[in-house]
Amino acid sequence: MICKAGFLWDSPQLFNRYLQDCSICCETITPQLLAAPFFRGQYVALIIPTGFANRTYSRLLPALRSQSGRFQRFVERGGRLLVFGAADQRPDAYDWLWFRTEYAHSYAERKIVFESNSAFPPLVDESCSGPIATDGCFTAWEGERIAATEKGEVVMFSHPHGEGAVVLTTIHEYPSRKFVAQFCCGERETLF
Repeated sequence: MICKAGFLWDSPQLFNRYLQDCSICCETITPQLLAAPFFRGQYVALIIPTGFANRTYSRLLPALRSQSGRFQRFVERGGRLLVFGAADQRPDAYDWLWFRTEYAHSYAERKIVFESNSAFPPLVDESCSGPIATDGCFTAWEGERIAATEKGEVVMFSHPHGEGAVVLTTIHEYPSRKFVAQFCCGERETLF
């Protein structure tokens, strides 16, 4: 079993350490490295954390846009892509994805219900039964709903594509160890 993830951000974060504590080999992929024509890596999963579209926190969005086709091929060949909330009210925050996704930014704690038949375990620890921090919801999406608020607002969904899948979430928490182990580990790596 291979446990390896690429973490896309401007610099290493505490999230990297958390993944390493979960026994995941984690490499930081900066916007400059992502856009470099010579860069090639092999991963089970790629992770894009909360705030990727907010210029206050990151300069990642232009690099994501420049590599849109590369993400699509990565997932098609079996890779997994985990994308957290944009953390900005930008209508074009997800335009680098090849499927329709619309997001409304509004930070709040929400009571979340996870689908029992999802291919992925709950993103948050099962012992967390109260309201969970989220940075918004998806107002339009294509795929399979994984989690929604009690009011039906979608906060997590998956979009299967080829041999892999994209999981999008607005949950503003580190993923559970159980989720990380399943999402970032697999029989093989995929070229990115």
